[in-house]
Amino acid sequence: MKLLKRLFLLALMTALPTLASAQETLNLFNWTEYMNPKIIKQFEKKYNVKVVQTYYSSNSELLAKLMAGGDSQYDVVVPSNYMIERMAAAGLLMKLDKSKLSNFKNLAPQFQNTPYDPHDAYAIPYQWGTTALAYDTRKFKNPPQTWGVLFDPKVNPSYPFALMGGSGQDTLHAACAYLGYTFGCDKISEWKAAAKLVLETKQRHNFTGFVDGTPALHQLEKGVIAAGIVYNGDLANEIESSPQATKYIKYIIPKGGAEAWVDNMAIPAHAPNPGLAYKFINFILDAKIGAELSNWNVYASPNAAARPYLDKVLQSSLVQPTPEEWKRLYYMPGLKGEKMKAYQAIWNAVRTQ
Repeated sequence: MKLLKRLFLLALMTALPTLASAQETLNLFNWTEYMNPKIIKQFEKKYNVKVVQTYYSSNSELLAKLMAGGDSQYDVVVPSNYMIERMAAAGLLMKLDKSKLSNFKNLAPQFQNTPYDPHDAYAIPYQWGTTALAYDTRKFKNPPQTWGVLFDPKVNPSYPFALMGGSGQDTLHAACAYLGYTFGCDKISEWKAAAKLVLETKQRHNFTGFVDGTPALHQLEKGVIAAGIVYNGDLANEIESSPQATKYIKYIIPKGGAEAWVDNMAIPAHAPNPGLAYKFINFILDAKIGAELSNWNVYASPNAAARPYLDKVLQSSLVQPTPEEWKRLYYMPGLKGEKMKAYQAIWNAVRTQ
């Protein structure tokens, strides 16, 4: 009997490495600092799996990685809305089977069947927000609720301000909105008119430069600038962590419109474990998990069922636009081909002149 026990234990010990190696693995390719570690642990425990996370810092980096063969290395990726159509057209994303996503029903109506992904063919919203105008209420007492705070020298003759750099889309589209084309402008002639306005704006003595959203908010807090283009999620985070620094900052969706952005979960075309990818996406769509994610990120949740569990700041008007404000929000168009070349040439001219 003792011999049999020893033989059994020996067999069990020999099998352990094999059992461990048989544990399923989910390869998640996500933005840096965009996932609550506790959620990963909960998912691993529920499904007895291992999650391996790697990170990128831009949509262009994600695209390049997938085009270089990453579509067969990762199970879930998190591209922004304007990148979905481009990735799908390139054959980099798997078409979704929503019958495997029982929590899909939790998504708010405005995040289903979106313009950038009709019929929810390739993407499931993960987090979302807006990019719009913020200004110092000590400097601007009662300005017009337009992009004129940045582009009209009569509205702002002297206070320092910045425009957003990067791809330039937010700046050019804001200029379009100020000129009356709306933020959703998509004609080359409109972009050229907007570029002309931005070039004129660059010459003003109180223009401090092109500054991306997060640093622009920090400059607002320190009084370095009095107006700029920022992310509402960044401001919500700062309101929670530094209420004194943000007490004089006002954020608005100007007349003419601003950007609504959505980061989405998608499955690469040749994902090694699509079955586990569906489980992960469905897990994130759970009401309480969705709230846990947003409360950690301090970004808005597209999950309507999560709303009762969200922190107070995430239920405020800063994060939850009114129905009237929603009418002024636009998804950034996904550019490709000749139109992308034309846009890039226009923006490059703005930056170099």
